[in-house]
Amino acid sequence: MRGWVGGLLAADGPYGDGTIDNLVLQPAVHRTSGAIVVLAMVAATVHLARLALKGRRLDRAGRVLLAVAQLTLMVQALLGIKLLDQNMGSNQLYIHYVGGLMPLGFFLAASWFGRSDSPTRTRWLAVLTGVGMLSAAMAFFIGRAYVNRGL
Repeated sequence: MRGWVGGLLAADGPYGDGTIDNLVLQPAVHRTSGAIVVLAMVAATVHLARLALKGRRLDRAGRVLLAVAQLTLMVQALLGIKLLDQNMGSNQLYIHYVGGLMPLGFFLAASWFGRSDSPTRTRWLAVLTGVGMLSAAMAFFIGRAYVNRGL
């Protein structure tokens, strides 16, 4: 039996309805999630850069923006893993594994400086988040270029 959820997911296979292995994820979900990641990363980077330039400590809004950016990255990585499991994008492994996970690595490094106890730590956090944003944008646009070429 095949059931559609908004045209994006379908369950069909020997394991029964609803089993994650039987779900088929459409690439449009990953593409939309990627755009959300880039927007969340830009918002976090801009806010942190403004704080750093003003010599301020990390504030509540900065923490929220960082958390949102990290959550969007984690969701994006899980969606990408599911698509790779469906044998979609397997010829783009470098950009998916390295380029797509680099921002999470920069967030890991940024967490070492994420306390709000000094403006210097906020500057480090802004720089690392900025580099993570650039790598997320790179992964998004290069991934789109591969898809548009039909690779």
